[in-house]
Amino acid sequence: MGVLNVTPDSFSDGGVHLDPDVAAAAARRMAEEGAAIVDVGGESTRPGSAGVSAAEELRRVLPVLERLDGEVPLSIDTSKAPVASAALERGAMLVNDVTALRGDPELAGVVADAGAYLCLMHMQGEPRTMQEAPRYRDVAAEVAAFLAERLAFAVAHGVPEERICLDPGIGFGKTVEHNLALIRRLDVLLRLGRPVVVGFSRKSSLRTLTGSDDLLAASVAAAVTAFERGATILRVHDVKPTVDALTVAAAVT
Repeated sequence: MGVLNVTPDSFSDGGVHLDPDVAAAAARRMAEEGAAIVDVGGESTRPGSAGVSAAEELRRVLPVLERLDGEVPLSIDTSKAPVASAALERGAMLVNDVTALRGDPELAGVVADAGAYLCLMHMQGEPRTMQEAPRYRDVAAEVAAFLAERLAFAVAHGVPEERICLDPGIGFGKTVEHNLALIRRLDVLLRLGRPVVVGFSRKSSLRTLTGSDDLLAASVAAAVTAFERGATILRVHDVKPTVDALTVAAAVT
């Protein structure tokens, strides 16, 4: 899953893809490099970020979707029903919701009515506060319990279980050790029986571990490690090097 943020303030690529033509070209390049889907987001969820209105989010993402016009498999990274609805009408096939259907009570119905896929992510707190003092007694067990509850909620609201994937939310209300523990114990999440999405790409935990601002190698290593522990979808900024590394990892497993 290639990451395409059309925002001015995302933690890694904020401002890079504000021009819709540049963003559409980036999406096409990611697909050519091997991304199975490109995740388009119009609202930053980095630590400390403030939200934007649905109107502003639509202003950012719709020109990109319209330029692509179905050329590339797309997901929409949003927690807002109006944004998801407009994106699904323009060809997006998956809604990636960092609030796991807690942010907008209408979103489950939009996904169900469209017959779309859904990604439910764990986040402790909200973007403005999530990294202030995250605490868990057993991070893997608590994240799994949360995702099991949200999975049941989505199914109860009409989204077929076979169309749902789960994301432990690396970096969303977690310390470095919490993030590492979630990858180390990914089997706890796999027991829920749904595909697991891992997005460790360019996260600050990798900078803490390596002491480097160049996070390409660390991001690829995190993706391969998650793959080897059973992750199905790797959400990444650098598609080609990750695809190459996963190809080799898959060949020797």
